[in-house]
Amino acid sequence: MKLALTSLLTLAASTAALHADALSDSYLAMFRPLPSEAPSPQNELSQARIDLGRMLYFDNRLSKGSKISCNSCHMLERYGQDNLPFSPGHDGKLGGRSSPSTFNAALHLAQFWDGRAPSVEEQAKGPVLNPIEMGVPDAATAVALLKSIPGYVEAFKAAFPGEADPVTYDNFGKAVGAFERKLVTPSRWDDYLKGDKNALSAAELKGYETFAKVGCATCHNGSAVGGAMYQKLGLVKAWPDLKDNGRMDATKQESDKHMFKVASLRNVTETAPYLHDGSVKTLEQMVSMMGEYQLGKKLSDEEVTSIITFLKALKGDLPKAYIAKPALPADGPNTPKI
Repeated sequence: MKLALTSLLTLAASTAALHADALSDSYLAMFRPLPSEAPSPQNELSQARIDLGRMLYFDNRLSKGSKISCNSCHMLERYGQDNLPFSPGHDGKLGGRSSPSTFNAALHLAQFWDGRAPSVEEQAKGPVLNPIEMGVPDAATAVALLKSIPGYVEAFKAAFPGEADPVTYDNFGKAVGAFERKLVTPSRWDDYLKGDKNALSAAELKGYETFAKVGCATCHNGSAVGGAMYQKLGLVKAWPDLKDNGRMDATKQESDKHMFKVASLRNVTETAPYLHDGSVKTLEQMVSMMGEYQLGKKLSDEEVTSIITFLKALKGDLPKAYIAKPALPADGPNTPKI
């Protein structure tokens, strides 16, 4: 009798395990491992173009007063952002939205919180000309600066061979975009997605199942675990003190009011504070509020902790050699100060 009961319990446990695996596998179909790069048919990822883009990403001279570079607000050593609610520009004034990470950003459907730039190439051109951010008055001024630096003239020629006038503002965007298209941070989550079932701990797997079952995976999916759609902030319950119109400012459509690009959860443990305005300081608070306002669920402390355990597995290693600051070309004899 005892043997029969033991056999039944063993069979029941095996059946439950199979069911859990099947359920888990059904959720896994919503995700993809990170690729080694985010290619673009409009932008060749040649080494010369990537090397030029890396230099431009770190160069302060493309800002008023030579104080600000892309890396000032999107610090690669800090997982592509600066851990501030709002970033200071060339004269210390703060921008209107939090600086999102540049890591894995090229995989998103669009750039900026409101999606107003379709690609990292277009996004790269925005902050340089923003009067609060880098403060260059116009594209012609930026191009004149680049043309006055002999090392950049040669680098643009190498990156855009065959072009009669390779030093253009569009090519500036392409070069920075080429560099950013290889800013990827694979993690143990990718090993798991590729078939290594030992890549995640039991607690992390439980966290993943909790993450999926409560509904987080509805918006946070794909290779970037987010970044693939727009969603209303306060979908189920009105978000407290929300003043930013979100995507409506870009599209002028009332239906886009309070819509924002869904954030990628890659490296989310490293990128506090959270949201477009940096108003949520901790990941615990962020997960809890997402449950309440986006899913209409009051997540238990245990569920929040479990989800965060999974999110920790999305932290990738920084590609230190790739993001090391390069030597920048020296000023020419007539290089202006902006």
